Amino acid sequence: MTLTTPAASRALGGIRTATVLSCAVLVGCALLTGCQRGDGGGSGDRPDPKARSSDAPVPHGYVEGAEETSEQQSRLVLADAGTGAVGVLDLIGGEVTPLKRAEGVQGLRADGRFAYLTAAGATRVLDSGAWTVDHGDHVHYYRTGIRDVGAIEATAPAHVHGDPALTALSSGTGAALLLDREELESGSAGRGRALAGAGRGAVVPYREHLLVASAGAERATVRILSRDGTDVATLGEPCAAAGGAAVTRRGVVFGCSDGALLVTEEKGAFSAEKISYGTRVSASERAVDLRHRAGSTTLVATSGDDAVWILDVTDRTWTRVETGPVVAVNTAGEGAPLLALGEDGALSAYDTGTGERTARVPLLSAKGAASAVIEVDTSRAYVNDAAARKVYEIDYNDRLRLARTFPLGFAPTYMVETGR
Repeated sequence: MTLTTPAASRALGGIRTATVLSCAVLVGCALLTGCQRGDGGGSGDRPDPKARSSDAPVPHGYVEGAEETSEQQSRLVLADAGTGAVGVLDLIGGEVTPLKRAEGVQGLRADGRFAYLTAAGATRVLDSGAWTVDHGDHVHYYRTGIRDVGAIEATAPAHVHGDPALTALSSGTGAALLLDREELESGSAGRGRALAGAGRGAVVPYREHLLVASAGAERATVRILSRDGTDVATLGEPCAAAGGAAVTRRGVVFGCSDGALLVTEEKGAFSAEKISYGTRVSASERAVDLRHRAGSTTLVATSGDDAVWILDVTDRTWTRVETGPVVAVNTAGEGAPLLALGEDGALSAYDTGTGERTARVPLLSAKGAASAVIEVDTSRAYVNDAAARKVYEIDYNDRLRLARTFPLGFAPTYMVETGR
């Protein structure tokens, strides 16, 4: 599969959005249901129902109310912990769409399209209006209006994972809430559905089921539940002290005390394989917060105060890179470098195969680095600088060249990327 990237248009800072309608498929709507719905159906401004005859053929990939484009529509959702300012930065055109302020911002997470902002004891759902639908052999890119969806009564989610039907918010305290994506796409946050017995780990919607990891117990396992919460199976391979999780093209990866657990599905049957560290690892050095480009099979996580783990899911190997003190890490995978932001604000690139540092550039002040994260897509990386009120776009394939700087009218304390 070939992913079309916006690298060229970003470098020029111009808008290069094209409306693409795939070839019309002359079959009935019922035969196209799975692909038409894509990531979950219409949202944003609704088109005039008279614009298309009910007898007209439905284009492949059609999503009501959305514009299909030729390239990924990357956007950054940003929030200021001090002032409560919230905005969405469109990375194609560079414009910022302001949203309603949120007092007492405490966290921000995303599921690919929607961002979940924790503030004042509630979770606010924001529709970034950009997403990707991956059908395996091809993809569809969509964009629509940016808007507030509403607030839900939920504690700050420690983990957020979604698929075209559901998004699971896991608190890390044993509570989990399941949100209906169709409701979110229609502009309503709804009440959500509590998942009983969710455990303290991540809940991940995957292959029409829910994967539930329990944290803390030495013989903790991953359970397979149906979408209504009924137990289907328990995987035999344990995952003690389960931490973060990541969805890759080869399956779902859970961080465990002794390595990672890779969960896969084939013809309705789920199986698990442990990817061991290969050596004894202390609790402080374990990979907990797994970071990667959406779908990529290369994951990274900090290890203690001065190193980073690289997990190659394809080769089933761990590599520990001595980086010195870091505050944020990420990688685009598949040959892209490991990106590590030091406590001093310098950004470094490392070869994921050898662990050798290949580039280093001063980027932020130490104050700005304290709350920074690194988001990546197929051609660029983004680093937020709360102290300078800016976001930096980095070309990680060109020795960390600063491609663009986005000045903001507020401090981007929190940042997540959507559109993927």
